[in-house]
Amino acid sequence: MGARAEYYQRDLHGYGRMPPLSTWPNGTRVAVQVVVNYEEGGENCLLHGDSGSEAFLSEIVGAESWPDARHWNMESIYEYGARAGFWRLWRILNDAGVKPTVFGVATALARSPSQTAAMLESDWEIASHGLKWIEYRGFSRDEERRHMETAVRLHTAVTGQEPRGWYTGRCSMNTMSLAAETGLFEYLSDSYADDLPYWLKFKDRDQLVVPYTLDANDMRFATAQGFNSGIQFFEYLRDSLDQLLEESAHGSAKMMSVGLHCRLAGRPGRARALKRFLDYANKQTGVWFARRIDIARWWAENYPPSGESMPRLATMDRRSFVSCYGSVFEHSPWIAERAFDLEFGPGHENCDGLHHLLCRAFRAASRDEKMQVIKAHPDLAGKLAQARRLTAESTNEQASAGLDALTDEERFRFTSLNAEYLNRFGFPFIIAVRDHTRASILDAFARRVAENEDDEFNEACAQIERIAWHRLNSIFNGHKE
Repeated sequence: MGARAEYYQRDLHGYGRMPPLSTWPNGTRVAVQVVVNYEEGGENCLLHGDSGSEAFLSEIVGAESWPDARHWNMESIYEYGARAGFWRLWRILNDAGVKPTVFGVATALARSPSQTAAMLESDWEIASHGLKWIEYRGFSRDEERRHMETAVRLHTAVTGQEPRGWYTGRCSMNTMSLAAETGLFEYLSDSYADDLPYWLKFKDRDQLVVPYTLDANDMRFATAQGFNSGIQFFEYLRDSLDQLLEESAHGSAKMMSVGLHCRLAGRPGRARALKRFLDYANKQTGVWFARRIDIARWWAENYPPSGESMPRLATMDRRSFVSCYGSVFEHSPWIAERAFDLEFGPGHENCDGLHHLLCRAFRAASRDEKMQVIKAHPDLAGKLAQARRLTAESTNEQASAGLDALTDEERFRFTSLNAEYLNRFGFPFIIAVRDHTRASILDAFARRVAENEDDEFNEACAQIERIAWHRLNSIFNGHKE
């Protein structure tokens, strides 16, 4: 048996159209999580052993690194964040009664003992923001692992406790798996993929991810497309919160992250916008200001990884795939055979996704092949049903609409329509009976027998796809999906 196409690793499905019914402590609906990124003193600088100056996230939009040179303006902008911006944010957050999470670069924290002491004094969570505020894209896996291990040791020495959360920010494709492999972190945040925490599997470990944000983030003051004034920042934060509160009224909790940088939001005009938002949010019903670790622990306790799921498509060979899904299209296992060769991934590990995959194989078939599938279906309430020779799927489907308990008049009507339809089109009448009653089936039968052949061929194919969805749904429900 051959192997299918390589499994697509990215999860584009997530929680799907219906996020989990959930809530935060005391019935609150939106967890607002403020992050203070503390990077000042950990950025690229010759004094830190780097090959050039910093060029990222400053008042100098479009700045370039100066190779083998220090950049006075850039350094002084970062220094502003430590010297003035941090303390302004510290006072505003304390006055609002908001405890943020600090994404603390270990070397930056080590160079700022007063600021670190103030964070601890105010019971702010200090999560790890890596060893240095540099780009990890080009690092080897081993090099990045060594930086991560050093960051944890330095963070622990500086703060007195190991970090329970991790966010690199300027990360590589290895960052998440490396952090998960340590087993140290209750959550990881190098993701922007959702409005809720979610679980990722790394080998045998279920790792909680508490996503971060790049939109409700003061970094947009330092980008070409971004905020130009504090009022824009305030309005964006306010509208984000209002939207999430509205959505949460339907039963699913939401989470809102707000990203701050001492050298950006710590400037007076921007800090004023932050203060205005905190005042606004504190007046709303159903808002929970929380540290990231509080969110992670609540989610882990109340919404742990399920531990049960459909057999993952990634682990299925061709034989098991066809065995499981070959009967979804009546007497046509070749559709599952062909679907197995298509690319699929996490987005197909659900009823809609797998249905889409199988339908792609069906739709790509020739007209003659589709006709074979159509003709593989039995008549409704026909001779095969009476002789109990239907497939188990067809038997259950026809019974769901009561076609196994017809009156003599109804049986005569079905028999007549079956014969008329088959004589006119040369293939049996097909309808997804689980969507209908006996009466509505007869109404559709009477209407469609007068249609033209091309339209009925297309309608039969559409109904076959709908039948396939119902069959898949039964399989997934059987696995408690």
